Amino acid sequence: MSSARAITNFLTKYKGRLHTPDFGAYCFNKEKPVSFLHDIPLSSQEGTLNLVVEIPRWTQAKCEISNSVPLNPIMHDIKNKKIRYVQNCFPYHGYIWNYGAFPQTFEDPVKLDARTNLKGDGDPIDVCEIGGSIGYIGQIKQVKVLGALALLDQNETDWKILTIDINDPMANSLNDIDDVKKIMPRLLTCTRDWFAVYKIPDGKSKNTFGLSGEFLPKSVAKEIINECHTSWKMSSQRADHIHSFLTNSEKATQITQHLEERKESSFPGTSSFPSIGYYYQLRE
Repeated sequence: MSSARAITNFLTKYKGRLHTPDFGAYCFNKEKPVSFLHDIPLSSQEGTLNLVVEIPRWTQAKCEISNSVPLNPIMHDIKNKKIRYVQNCFPYHGYIWNYGAFPQTFEDPVKLDARTNLKGDGDPIDVCEIGGSIGYIGQIKQVKVLGALALLDQNETDWKILTIDINDPMANSLNDIDDVKKIMPRLLTCTRDWFAVYKIPDGKSKNTFGLSGEFLPKSVAKEIINECHTSWKMSSQRADHIHSFLTNSEKATQITQHLEERKESSFPGTSSFPSIGYYYQLRE
């Protein structure tokens, strides 16, 4: 069976309603509950990788693969009992790409990154998919890697990998970061600016970047991904998942009972979150 055909076996089922604390997106391989983080392969067809979409473009709800909940569903990020949303920092609205993570990766929080000299943030590696289509929570996109940006967040390395959906009309024209600079130059400028300012409305300082904020080429981005894949192979999270669920399918089935398949069009749009408009007080 080809890698591409195997990916079509995965589907997403949902618990609760979006914008409520009990919302969760769970991954299934045919009818078997599996983990977005551990069971979806990193690689798909030759030269492409699998991206798990956590936050569709233009939306504000901060959803992410859970490191702590069994089977690693995609859930709302909740702080102080409140769902977290990214505010609109003028002129941006929500996330400006399809945002998600590569499965089977881990930014090691006890290992220094040789490029930034800071440890990882303990999460799967973050991905920005810059194609024209709007994804949905739990979608698995086949993407090709274009480059990387080193965000430094709370004294941790938080890599951002730029990719494009292989089915996007622009995919054949974009093969490395220099192509993006030539064809979509404003996208790189806005991407760096977005990551710099998006936490300011929450009272935090402007974010900083490693390597002078330069976008690194595809070759370096792939090295970073491979390093994070190796860290995942050695992680205790992976070992715990294998022990707890791959050896106990009944437990996994119990956790995912009464979930429903739901068309992505049935998700409420960003209007379900009462936006307060744009945040203008961005310090230079």
